[in-house]
Amino acid sequence: MRSILGKGKPLQLGITVCCLIAFILYGYDQGVFSGILENKDWLDQFGHPSDSKTGIIVSCYNLGCFAGCILNYIFGEKLGRRRAIWLAMFIVVVGATLQATAFNVPHLVVGRLVTGCGTGIKTSTVPMYQSELCDRKLRGRLVSAEVLFVGVGITVAYWFDFGMSYVGGPIAWRLPIAAQIVFALIVIVLVLGLPESPRWLFQHGREDEAMAVLCAVYDKEPTDQYIINERDAISSAIELELSENKPRNFFSIFRDDRVKTRKRVLLAWFVQFMNQAGGVNLVVYYAPSVLVQNVGLSANLAQILGGCINMMFMFGSILPSFTLDRMGRRKTMITGCAGLSLCMMMVSILLSRADSPNGTSCSSAAVAFFFCYMLIFGMTVNCVPWVYVPEILPLEARARGTAIGVSSNWLWNFTVVMITPVIINRLQWKAYLIFMITNALFVPAFWLWFPETSNLRLEGVDYIFSSGGDPVKVARQLAIDIKTHGYDVTMGNAENMKSASEMSIAS
Repeated sequence: MRSILGKGKPLQLGITVCCLIAFILYGYDQGVFSGILENKDWLDQFGHPSDSKTGIIVSCYNLGCFAGCILNYIFGEKLGRRRAIWLAMFIVVVGATLQATAFNVPHLVVGRLVTGCGTGIKTSTVPMYQSELCDRKLRGRLVSAEVLFVGVGITVAYWFDFGMSYVGGPIAWRLPIAAQIVFALIVIVLVLGLPESPRWLFQHGREDEAMAVLCAVYDKEPTDQYIINERDAISSAIELELSENKPRNFFSIFRDDRVKTRKRVLLAWFVQFMNQAGGVNLVVYYAPSVLVQNVGLSANLAQILGGCINMMFMFGSILPSFTLDRMGRRKTMITGCAGLSLCMMMVSILLSRADSPNGTSCSSAAVAFFFCYMLIFGMTVNCVPWVYVPEILPLEARARGTAIGVSSNWLWNFTVVMITPVIINRLQWKAYLIFMITNALFVPAFWLWFPETSNLRLEGVDYIFSSGGDPVKVARQLAIDIKTHGYDVTMGNAENMKSASEMSIAS
């Protein structure tokens, strides 16, 4: 395989940079509208929309993202990872152009729907592409780094909005929206020089190309033991998934087969539900509005603090970008959800005291817990779902299953963003109790149902679910075996994998 980026480290760096810029764009899309909602020219242009209409304008983007995931479910496996990313960027360019040229609400809504469609395809492809092209010991850190750069994108959007607010006129909001195009064009150019996923190539019978990609990415010869191990692990997973001779059709990923595809798709869907139902987009999209309405700050100070609060999202994401493979998926999520629940509880308690003699001090203290919430979210619940979804799914169902999992993120993103203006206006401090409860419920849910996947080959997760035991307990035993004996059951053919599975359960 020839690439303008060469082999080994330069090629790996190119893959990572492309994925990171794609997720900067994702974060920028998420954050750019927050600073625009209070812009005078924007309000005048679109007729000072009510809270319900504002919710529709902002949340329709997420509805478009959901539609993009559905399109990826239908066409993603046929297109492959590279072409899906390229298509996503082209759609984002079209949508950003429509938004930046909008003069009425329907025009703006259509632009946000189109941009969202591209983002849905992108977010259900990029983490999977990165996961399939990196070493298992680096997978958590590299995919977490993508999510770190979501925070970078949000921060850039917030401060760009803030700086442009001093310019005045339509350019103050049209230029920040149009800037999405720059990031998309960079990704389009980078993707042209990158290889297709070797796992997708193996799955589609293009073994020679797949081997060439593996050799190029890791800068090794086909006879190198590492390349042979990767090839054998991928081939074993494909053999295992095909061993039942089940029909491969549009709904086959919902079958309760030997590798528990249906259960794994449901876990992927539910972990992305956790990412959104904890209330993060209440802060990301509406931080300035919340600080004005609930805390009582001036619009200018609220926008400055909103930008600082969202910087916590970025700072928190630095930790898992270096250490998630050591932190583990389960401990990180359980600790994070407990911390988020505590923060929302404290925000609710402090804002409920706003009318007391010490109300000003209580409201100010609530701001500190918004900072804590975003820091904890960045360190934990922000990153794990994006890493976990492509890890938990079998190869045959990975493209469509990832689309289903990420569609959950956008469906609940849409729901939270849609209802937030209304519940904040009408429930005031009680609104935060909703998210306190959801975060608290996620703690036992993750403990009971989600197995640890850190430091396993993607194909090794098939073993966890095909063994016949409780996946959480099997994963725990597998981690002990690998750490103690270096015993890797993901090698060899499907029959050997089955035998190793039975041996581990017996022990």
